[in-house]
Amino acid sequence: MAIKKSFENERKELVRKLIMEGVLKTSNVIRAMLTVPREEFVPQKYRDLAYIDSPLPTLEGQTISAPHMVAIMCELLMMDVGMKVLEV
Repeated sequence: MAIKKSFENERKELVRKLIMEGVLKTSNVIRAMLTVPREEFVPQKYRDLAYIDSPLPTLEGQTISAPHMVAIMCELLMMDVGMKVLEV
């Protein structure tokens, strides 16, 4: 039986880094970045890289945006509790 890896520590470290760099500023976006499992949105073979601050390949030459870009976009949206974002 395979053990599912927890990415909680990597997620927290990335958020800490983005806060220190001044990218993450508001509690709502910080909470979202701590909650959404980025590893679930990348192909299995890239899951161990899910929390590096870099875009990652997905399918057909597409990429998932780097976490700092997602954070910048969400901060500019002035998100509030209950709002949802789809980045395409």
